[in-house]
Amino acid sequence: MTSLVDRVAALLGVGVRSAMPLTGGDLSAVVRVLLADGSTVVAKGRDRAEDEADMLRAIAAASVPAPTVLAAAPGCLVMERLPADGRLSDAWSDLGAVTRRLHAVTGARYGWPVDFAFGPVPIINTWSEDWPAFWAEQRLLVFESSLPVDLARRVARIARDLPNRLPRRPAPSLLHGDLWTGNVLVHGRRVSGLIDPACYYGDAAVDLAMLRLFGQPSAAFLDTHGNFDPGSDGRLPIYQLWPALVHFRLFGRGYRPLLEQTLDASGG
Repeated sequence: MTSLVDRVAALLGVGVRSAMPLTGGDLSAVVRVLLADGSTVVAKGRDRAEDEADMLRAIAAASVPAPTVLAAAPGCLVMERLPADGRLSDAWSDLGAVTRRLHAVTGARYGWPVDFAFGPVPIINTWSEDWPAFWAEQRLLVFESSLPVDLARRVARIARDLPNRLPRRPAPSLLHGDLWTGNVLVHGRRVSGLIDPACYYGDAAVDLAMLRLFGQPSAAFLDTHGNFDPGSDGRLPIYQLWPALVHFRLFGRGYRPLLEQTLDASGG
């Protein structure tokens, strides 16, 4: 933590009074830093800090709340501290409105200007005009060599069938990319910020699938978002396969039941 705090002081040109580790840093060190001028910032030590900064700026440019980037350099991202004393259960409606604005921003193709990563797991974002091919090649099949043979065969079988399972050209919406409840900050009944993005352009239902993997958005969320087409529910398990694969790769066999459940739900 000491080296990260030193980086913060150097990047901002302000002395540091104290620092406290924050929860949620499974893949990156995250600290709250009290500066000598009395202000408080949040610092994150991670590879690709500058890429994450660009994603936060893209989210903010969509009129979506996100922490302001104060500094970004290799290995260190410094952001404003946002209020987060609320509960998502009180803010589902606002999250629906927030993600509606996010998904209204569209690109010409699927992907992102640069690749990204969840810790040691690469996130390939090569541009594509074919959504089923993008999801097969850059989200599912990249895990083939790291899976047990039986699971790899099931993933490959689903990937081969994606042209029959996914729309070929859904709107390439701006996605948060890792939209689980822990990455939504709430103040009162409003979303104060979306954090820890892994942005790219893709089917908006991907963010819905992630929200449903570890929680259950209320009807108010779906009502205020309003843009999920009637067929999106059928493809949510296919989109949940990717985070299930990521968790299996990162944290091991404890996540095998989750992966098998998503494979079962995907028909693979």
